[in-house]
Amino acid sequence: MQLYRQSLHILRVATDFLALTIAFQLSISYIVQFKQWRPMIASDNFLLLALLVVWFFSSRNTALYDDFRTTNFSFEVVAVLKNTLIQTISCVCILFLMKDITLSRTFVLVYTTSSFFIVTFERFAFRKILIFMRRRGRNLRQIVIVGAGEVGKDFYDSIMLNPHFGYVLVGFLDDEQKTFLNGKYLGTIDDLDQVLTENVVDDVIVALPNHATKRLEQVMTVSSNHTTRVKIIPDYFRYVSDRFDVSMFGRFPVISVRKDKLDELHWYILKRAFDAAFSLAFVVLVLSWLIPIISILIRLTSKGPAFFKQERWGRRNKKIVCYKFRSMIESSQDVDEQGRYQQASPDDPRVTKIGRFLRKTNLDELPQFWNVLKGEMSVVGPRPHPTPLNIQSRDIIENYMLRHLVKPGITGWAQINGYRGETKDPVLMQKRVDHDIWYIENWSFWLDIQIILLTVWQMIKWDTKGY
Repeated sequence: MQLYRQSLHILRVATDFLALTIAFQLSISYIVQFKQWRPMIASDNFLLLALLVVWFFSSRNTALYDDFRTTNFSFEVVAVLKNTLIQTISCVCILFLMKDITLSRTFVLVYTTSSFFIVTFERFAFRKILIFMRRRGRNLRQIVIVGAGEVGKDFYDSIMLNPHFGYVLVGFLDDEQKTFLNGKYLGTIDDLDQVLTENVVDDVIVALPNHATKRLEQVMTVSSNHTTRVKIIPDYFRYVSDRFDVSMFGRFPVISVRKDKLDELHWYILKRAFDAAFSLAFVVLVLSWLIPIISILIRLTSKGPAFFKQERWGRRNKKIVCYKFRSMIESSQDVDEQGRYQQASPDDPRVTKIGRFLRKTNLDELPQFWNVLKGEMSVVGPRPHPTPLNIQSRDIIENYMLRHLVKPGITGWAQINGYRGETKDPVLMQKRVDHDIWYIENWSFWLDIQIILLTVWQMIKWDTKGY
């Protein structure tokens, strides 16, 4: 019997729950407090049930069971770690609400530590067993791909790069013989009946162009006669990002090309609440004494105001006034004689001595916490670009304007990956934009925390690209 994706999902959840229960029982008995094994009492059962419910819902946010996107075990380990951290916080909160004094802080530490290692080992063993079974020819699905165009070839490459998906290709059918199929070409679509008769095929994968409706009807009819499942990959999926969304509008399926989590109210509120709390704390604890010091140094070393204001584009292309510490001479211009935006470059004569230090350490960006408090920016997000650079880039950089789906940030995913500073090369700008879009599509609260910590580290080690 085949283990289908849904069956595997249920089995993975069940084995994780078993591993968590074992970790819980180990922690609540001899190891922690009672010096001997004992059966679980009612309050223990309630706590365990609550933690399992928390694990179930938190795993959906961390994509722990998203098997078809997990190509490396390290991604699973990170997801398990995130869930374990959530378990730690939840365990403390639940014990506080229960007013349970029989379980100490030691229990929480031992439970979360043991659950991380036990679940990680269990998932590693699960993966190895599944791979072992598939190498011995078990739990594999034989497929035929109808359509050897770009979509069909991309799907084939995907299953070849990810053998843990459990697919084995019987061959391709296409009305045009393709030379690159290396012996996998079985004939035209008219040969489907013969192929299904002579081979054991579990699924027929249709990857035909959208205009081939008659051929699609033929494939559906022939496959149903052989009681073979049909799965369709629409041709327009090549335009869809990895984070798409499918919803029903009445009886019509509607596909969103990309999914923006921050459009959902609860995630937007969480991010805005964190931005406000973090910025307010930073302003009170750091900027309250740092701003006067930096302002005095700027005024002593060059003529002009301590702060610099510049028009930039925010969420939904809304114009905002972005605040920075002035790092260039007062007479510097944003655009040259040809009207092109002048990006800061190495040894730029416009940059002052104190300005060079501020740019290297990212300290020149600190006044933007005022933009965050005003709700115009976020702590983490795509960096806002000046208006002339936006106008200059939007027609030559692919998907450039998608950066403005969310609020711009003081720091971002592109910046911690080295894409900051001068980007006159369109290739570098494209990579920066690609990183920004990846951030938008993969946003999570934990990702924001990671970016903030890495930004602090870059400030400490003196970023060489800040000029």
